[in-house]
Amino acid sequence: MSIAAVRDYFAQFGMADNVLEFSTSSATVELAAQAAGVIPARIAKSLSFKVDGKAILIITAGDAKVDNAKFKNAFHTKAKMLTPEEVVDLVGHAVGGVCPFAIKEDVAVYLERFPSVFPAAGSANSAIELTCDQLEQYAQNVQGWGDFCKGWQAED
Repeated sequence: MSIAAVRDYFAQFGMADNVLEFSTSSATVELAAQAAGVIPARIAKSLSFKVDGKAILIITAGDAKVDNAKFKNAFHTKAKMLTPEEVVDLVGHAVGGVCPFAIKEDVAVYLERFPSVFPAAGSANSAIELTCDQLEQYAQNVQGWGDFCKGWQAED
């Protein structure tokens, strides 16, 4: 899958033109924040894990880190990130462009914080600005909001 698949996915919502494509890489939180002109926390980082043999995505703020105890409490297993190869096979996007759009049907998606965020859009140099409500509306297979990370406090 690719940025083209994500654009096609957003076309059904009339939002294909909102996908941003940068002239530089946005494959890491820091690079994406520079490209989008925002603080790293506003980048919607997609963390991919394997739970019960299937991929899950946790979409969180760029400055958040998974709290292993919270993860284990929520999913009843140790947090095990997917390898880059597994990400492509199980999610459908390569590392650096992982997002909750135009993904494989059996990927469960969980969301966390911020008034608007910049998730990747299927490539290592793309993003789309969405409110959290829009992220919830447009992300595929959303299982709900959760608290899976440590080291941050939601802003008012």
